[in-house]
Amino acid sequence: MAEKYSEASIKVLKGLEPVRQRPGMYTRTENPCHIVQEAIDNASDEALAGFADRIEVVLHPDNSVTISDNGRGIPVGIHPEEGVPTVEIVFTRLHAGGKFEKKSGGAYSFSGGLHGVGVSVTNALSSRLDVTVMREGGIHHIAFENGEVSEPLEKKGSAGRKTGTTLHVVPNPVYFDSPVIPLNDLERLLRSKAVLLPNVSVSLTIEKTGEKKSWKYPEGLRGYLAEMLEDVETLIPFFEGEKVSGKSSDFSEGEGASWVIAWSEEGQISRESYVNLIPTPAGGTHESGLREGVFQAVRNFVDHHSLLPKGVKLISEDLFSRASFVLSAKLLDPQFQGQTKERLSSREAVKLVSSMISDPLELWLNEHVEYGRKLAELAIRQAQNRLKSAKKVEKKKGSGVAVLPGKLTDCESKDASRTELFLVEGDSAGGSAKMGRSKEFQAILPLRGKVLNTWEQEASRLFANNEIHDIAVAIGVDPQEEDLSALRYDKICIMADADVDGAHIQVLLLTLFYRHFPKLIEKGHVYVAQPPLFRIDTQGQGKSKPPRKFYALDEAELSAIEDRLSKEGIRNWSISRFKGLGEMSPEQLWDTTMNPDTRRLLKISLGDEDTNSTMNMLMSKHESAARRSWIEEHGNEAEADI
Repeated sequence: MAEKYSEASIKVLKGLEPVRQRPGMYTRTENPCHIVQEAIDNASDEALAGFADRIEVVLHPDNSVTISDNGRGIPVGIHPEEGVPTVEIVFTRLHAGGKFEKKSGGAYSFSGGLHGVGVSVTNALSSRLDVTVMREGGIHHIAFENGEVSEPLEKKGSAGRKTGTTLHVVPNPVYFDSPVIPLNDLERLLRSKAVLLPNVSVSLTIEKTGEKKSWKYPEGLRGYLAEMLEDVETLIPFFEGEKVSGKSSDFSEGEGASWVIAWSEEGQISRESYVNLIPTPAGGTHESGLREGVFQAVRNFVDHHSLLPKGVKLISEDLFSRASFVLSAKLLDPQFQGQTKERLSSREAVKLVSSMISDPLELWLNEHVEYGRKLAELAIRQAQNRLKSAKKVEKKKGSGVAVLPGKLTDCESKDASRTELFLVEGDSAGGSAKMGRSKEFQAILPLRGKVLNTWEQEASRLFANNEIHDIAVAIGVDPQEEDLSALRYDKICIMADADVDGAHIQVLLLTLFYRHFPKLIEKGHVYVAQPPLFRIDTQGQGKSKPPRKFYALDEAELSAIEDRLSKEGIRNWSISRFKGLGEMSPEQLWDTTMNPDTRRLLKISLGDEDTNSTMNMLMSKHESAARRSWIEEHGNEAEADI
């Protein structure tokens, strides 16, 4: 049993202590590469802003790293609000830096983004970090050990007219599975910086071998993709382009994208994407915009030339299954999923990238009709193969299928690899979801009231509950079934209101799947939809600035959107808060929660070995005492929305 619970039990983690307590929340802990990347990204942001043309990295034999740039140098004067050297604040305070101020006069217009807490995490997880700044004619030095200042800021000499920042980072092996920085990952990161910053010299020196590598791509993205596809025969020439928004567009001035795409019938596929020079290996909304824009252009070409056979319907995957690309997007206020910034979640990026690429590609295809026809033929073959595979699967499933529940609104496609089932709270939200969904691949099953707590329910008695019976029949899998070949939907999405009752319904449904359909979670078929809390409406400002709508998942995104609007010079906007899914129109529900290109889906995965005991404590009727103790111990960590 827990000991005495009093005021002294509440611990306040100060400074960088939260990072050291839970490093996995802030960075990847397999190896120190990501904390080194944070320092490299800072140098890259100086280059992106036009103040640096050289980035040099040295990998030392002890796995420490030195990163140097010739940018402006981190400010070393006393901070006007904190009363300590500004460079010290940058390395010792979370969420401190020069990239939050996007309005006029800010240090950076375009930089890494909303999430991620920068080089303060690098410092927190390093046994030592030395910072040397050349600025205002002087050479300044400060050192940290285990995140704390060990050598205060001191002027060491004269720098003349030279400027820049040099970091020597010694990662603390205590926080990482391996202290070794993977050379391939580091080289790939630096090579990509050279590609995206064509006027910047990027080099890596490996002290252990004496080898020095430098990268320069005079052809930019084209040269980079050509290098990756060196042994692959492409179907048509590379399609590349770059476009930036102006003052009269729907986007912030300077936002845009550059890209290069290639198609091949066989061989490896290479895909890389970036946002403001930050690599996004998990993709995101900018890649969705690329897919949407390219698909729209090719579909228009196919329709214009009447190339589509009867009975064949193209989808974007038919076109992209054999596509390689490099995409670089430039956004004013990029928003990412997670601290490691691996996936972009900014909804406006879909429309931005799509609008940038669609018209140029359609024009290019019509100027080179032979290329367009080859591309269309490739997509049509992929679609025909997909349809054949779907028919085989459906024939296998055809025998002994139970009668589907009457309230299920099924989708048209029988290809279980791309269909989705939304379990929707309430009939009103279910109605909006039915009207707003894509009928082709999205099915809707509205649920009435709260599902039974099935933690202590025997599997044989589950079907006595109508809601659970309908869920099981709809998905095509029985409780505790190991074989998922009869699964009717690839994604099972729980969609509930963003309030306490909605959260309760989510927990009850997740309990059902965890306890009685564990294979669905294990194989990655269960998701939770994340509808937005806020809608922001702007007033029109003439023909060049029509009214716009933005959606924010939470307070942080709302603040970022307001900062963006201020940067654009917009002064008037209104904010409304959604009380539930039933308040959303079908169009809003589609745009924010169901559209694969713009929605936020949280994939559910199995936890560690303690998950079962935790679930038992939370959901068992016989664990009320343990549950109360747990709530008393962790209650201060909850964010109440009353």
